Amino acid sequence: MKWEQVEKEWNHLKSQAQEKWSKLTEDDLLTIEGKKDKLAGVLSGHYGYNKRRAEREIDLFASSCQDTPKQN
Repeated sequence: MKWEQVEKEWNHLKSQAQEKWSKLTEDDLLTIEGKKDKLAGVLSGHYGYNKRRAEREIDLFASSCQDTPKQN
């Protein structure tokens, strides 16, 4: 999944993000709002990732996200 799609589906995918990065709090997830740069900053703070590592982890996360079923 491309990050633009993750951002649009953030409310559905944030639980997957919290499963991957257990140090993310509910407040973090609300603050991130699906923004890749905000997630990178939070990951750097919680896990000590440098920018490159944070971006790599985020890209891996995005590629592992499952499409959510569309509601009619």
